[in-house]
Amino acid sequence: MTNGNAEKDENRPAGPRQQFGDIAPALAGYSEDVLFGQVWENPDLAPRDRSLVTVASLITSGSTEQLAFHLRRARDNGVSEEELIETITHLAFYAGWPKAMSALTAARDAFAAS
Repeated sequence: MTNGNAEKDENRPAGPRQQFGDIAPALAGYSEDVLFGQVWENPDLAPRDRSLVTVASLITSGSTEQLAFHLRRARDNGVSEEELIETITHLAFYAGWPKAMSALTAARDAFAAS
C-alpha cells in the first residue's frame, strides 16, 4: 500500500501485515510500503530484471522459503520457466550445488502449484 492506497496490489505478496503483522508490525509495514511499494515500483530497473536479481539473491543466500513466491512472480514478470531453471543451473557453480538443488525443489513446487 503506497501513497495511502488501501487497495490490494496484485504484484505484492499476500499481505505481509496479515502474515506477520501481529508479531512484527513495523517490518510488515516496511515490506508492503517500502519494499513492494517504492522499491519494486521504481522504474529504473525493469520488473523482469528485478525478478531475476531477486531470484539469484535468494538462491545464493539459500533463502528457499521466499524463493517460491519470487519464482512465480518472475514468471508473471516475463521470465520463462526455462530461464529460471538455467539461472539455477548457472548459480550451482557460483553459489554451490546444495543451494541449487534446494532451489530446484522450490522451483518444481512453485511451477506445479500454478
